[in-house]
Amino acid sequence: QVQLVESGGGLVQPGGSLRLSCAASGSIYRINAMRWYRQAAGKERDLVAGITRIGTTNYADSVKGRFTISRDNAKSTVYLQMNSLKPEDTAVYYCNVFVQSALLDLERDYWGRGTQVTVSS
Repeated sequence: QVQLVESGGGLVQPGGSLRLSCAASGSIYRINAMRWYRQAAGKERDLVAGITRIGTTNYADSVKGRFTISRDNAKSTVYLQMNSLKPEDTAVYYCNVFVQSALLDLERDYWGRGTQVTVSS
Protein backbone atom coordinates (compact mmCIF):
# COMPACT_ATOMS: atom_id res chain seq x y z
CA GLN A 1 0.00 0.00 0.00
CA VAL A 2 1.00 3.57 -0.64
CA GLN A 3 0.00 6.60 1.37
CA LEU A 4 -0.05 10.17 0.09
CA VAL A 5 0.06 13.15 2.42
CA GLU A 6 -0.73 16.57 0.98
CA SER A 7 0.06 19.87 2.62
CA GLY A 8 0.32 23.56 1.88
CA GLY A 9 -3.25 24.57 1.19
CA GLY A 10 -4.94 27.53 2.82
CA LEU A 11 -6.48 30.94 2.36
CA VAL A 12 -4.64 33.48 0.23
CA GLN A 13 -5.49 36.84 -1.30
CA PRO A 14 -5.74 37.27 -5.07
CA GLY A 15 -2.28 37.67 -6.53
CA GLY A 16 -0.71 35.66 -3.75
CA SER A 17 1.21 32.40 -3.80
CA LEU A 18 0.99 28.96 -2.24
CA ARG A 19 3.13 25.85 -2.52
CA LEU A 20 1.48 22.46 -2.29
CA SER A 21 3.37 19.29 -1.41
CA CYS A 22 2.42 15.64 -1.72
CA ALA A 23 4.67 13.04 -0.13
CA ALA A 24 4.32 9.35 -0.92
CA SER A 25 5.30 6.57 1.44
CA GLY A 26 4.83 2.84 1.79
CA SER A 27 5.46 0.06 -0.69
CA ILE A 28 7.32 1.97 -3.40
CA TYR A 29 9.77 0.59 -5.92
CA ARG A 30 9.40 3.41 -8.42
CA ILE A 31 7.13 6.39 -8.90
CA ASN A 32 6.27 7.19 -12.50
CA ALA A 33 3.88 10.03 -13.38
CA MET A 34 2.80 12.47 -10.68
CA ARG A 35 -0.15 14.82 -11.18
CA TRP A 36 -2.19 17.48 -9.49
CA TYR A 37 -5.94 17.75 -10.02
CA ARG A 38 -8.45 20.18 -8.60
CA GLN A 39 -12.16 20.14 -7.99
CA ALA A 40 -14.17 23.28 -7.39
CA ALA A 41 -17.52 23.11 -5.63
CA GLY A 42 -20.16 21.66 -7.92
CA LYS A 43 -17.69 20.94 -10.72
CA GLU A 44 -15.79 17.97 -12.05
CA ARG A 45 -12.23 17.13 -11.06
CA ASP A 46 -9.81 18.54 -13.63
CA LEU A 47 -6.15 17.96 -14.34
CA VAL A 48 -3.99 20.93 -13.35
CA ALA A 49 -0.47 19.72 -14.06
CA GLY A 50 1.55 16.57 -14.54
CA ILE A 51 5.19 15.55 -14.47
CA THR A 52 6.90 12.39 -15.68
CA ARG A 53 9.71 10.62 -13.88
CA ILE A 54 12.28 12.36 -16.06
CA GLY A 55 10.72 15.77 -15.53
CA THR A 56 8.58 16.37 -18.59
CA THR A 57 5.68 18.61 -17.57
CA ASN A 58 2.26 19.56 -18.88
CA TYR A 59 -0.26 22.13 -17.66
CA ALA A 60 -3.87 23.08 -18.06
CA ASP A 61 -4.20 26.22 -20.17
CA SER A 62 -5.78 28.06 -17.25
CA VAL A 63 -2.63 27.78 -15.12
CA LYS A 64 0.17 28.02 -17.68
CA GLY A 65 2.68 30.67 -16.71
CA ARG A 66 1.40 30.83 -13.13
CA PHE A 67 1.81 27.31 -11.72
CA THR A 68 4.92 25.14 -11.71
CA ILE A 69 4.98 21.42 -10.96
CA SER A 70 8.19 19.78 -9.77
CA ARG A 71 9.27 16.61 -8.02
CA ASP A 72 11.98 15.26 -5.77
CA ASN A 73 12.40 11.58 -6.56
CA ALA A 74 14.65 11.00 -3.54
CA LYS A 75 11.85 12.23 -1.28
CA SER A 76 9.00 10.70 -3.32
CA THR A 77 7.39 14.12 -3.30
CA VAL A 78 5.64 16.26 -5.86
CA TYR A 79 5.16 20.01 -5.51
CA LEU A 80 2.88 22.60 -7.06
CA GLN A 81 4.06 26.19 -6.85
CA MET A 82 1.08 28.44 -7.46
CA ASN A 83 1.68 32.13 -8.16
CA SER A 84 -0.60 34.99 -9.19
CA LEU A 85 -3.54 33.13 -7.71
CA LYS A 86 -7.06 34.07 -8.79
CA PRO A 87 -10.42 33.47 -7.13
CA GLU A 88 -11.20 30.93 -9.84
CA ASP A 89 -8.29 28.82 -8.58
CA THR A 90 -10.32 28.10 -5.45
CA ALA A 91 -10.78 24.33 -5.20
CA VAL A 92 -9.74 21.19 -3.40
CA TYR A 93 -6.40 20.09 -4.86
CA TYR A 94 -5.58 16.39 -5.10
CA CYS A 95 -2.33 14.66 -5.95
CA ASN A 96 -2.39 11.53 -8.08
CA VAL A 97 0.67 9.29 -8.23
CA PHE A 98 1.48 6.23 -10.34
CA VAL A 99 3.52 3.71 -8.37
CA GLN A 100 5.22 0.41 -9.02
CA SER A 101 5.56 -1.51 -5.78
CA ALA A 102 8.07 -3.99 -7.23
CA LEU A 103 10.19 -4.29 -10.37
CA LEU A 104 7.81 -6.58 -12.27
CA ASP A 105 4.59 -5.07 -10.91
CA LEU A 106 2.25 -3.04 -13.06
CA GLU A 107 1.88 0.52 -11.91
CA ARG A 108 -1.12 1.52 -9.89
CA ASP A 109 -2.37 5.00 -9.20
CA TYR A 110 -3.10 6.45 -5.78
CA TRP A 111 -4.95 9.59 -4.72
CA GLY A 112 -4.35 11.96 -1.87
CA ARG A 113 -7.23 13.12 0.33
CA GLY A 114 -7.08 16.67 -0.97
CA THR A 115 -6.11 20.05 0.38
CA GLN A 116 -8.32 23.14 0.21
CA VAL A 117 -7.07 26.23 -1.58
CA THR A 118 -9.19 29.35 -1.19
CA VAL A 119 -8.34 32.56 -3.02
CA SER A 120 -10.32 35.46 -1.64
CA SER A 121 -9.91 39.01 -0.40
